[in-house]
Amino acid sequence: MKPRIRQVLFDFDEVLARYHHEKRIAHLAVFAGCEHERVREVLFASGLETQYDGGAIETGDYLGRLGDGIGRVVDEEAWIASRLAGSIADVAMLERMAALDESLALGVLTNNGALMARAIPRIVAPVFHRLDGRVLCSGALRVRKPEPAIFAHALERLGWNAVTTLFVDDSFANVQSARKTGLHAETVTDARSFGRVLKRYALI
Repeated sequence: MKPRIRQVLFDFDEVLARYHHEKRIAHLAVFAGCEHERVREVLFASGLETQYDGGAIETGDYLGRLGDGIGRVVDEEAWIASRLAGSIADVAMLERMAALDESLALGVLTNNGALMARAIPRIVAPVFHRLDGRVLCSGALRVRKPEPAIFAHALERLGWNAVTTLFVDDSFANVQSARKTGLHAETVTDARSFGRVLKRYALI
């Protein structure tokens, strides 16, 4: 007997949108007038992005350290612009999402810093009304996938029950962790694989 799914929780990068790491770096390099490698070093090699994604530092400190490192002040809008430059919505996935029954509650659980919650509405604007108020970032929860605690925190924030929630992610490690926490979870990398999952759970 198939479980009755009432909520679907989506990963973001590589599920609802394609993330182009190099395009984001290039955008910040042009913005700051510095070399690409400098941006890469400050943002990633230093561990700054990982710290922010895990909630170890606040947005102000993160932007301050990024700006100091690349030689130009980076405010929230400048950061969002760089993230938009590196993120392209998967149109086919958004179409699948838009076609889901309106009775299904939809949300996002992403390994990103808290500021990403301001970028996501712009990246997936055509379907954001289905997600509004239910976008959770690991930085705000202060724990990253695949740590099991993140799923418990997410369900508590959303007021959802694990047994009626389907979680989809491109990382099998995250899927495994979600399953151990009691959610239904499947690996999804594009609209085609998402369609197979929807059929499996009788959602289409």
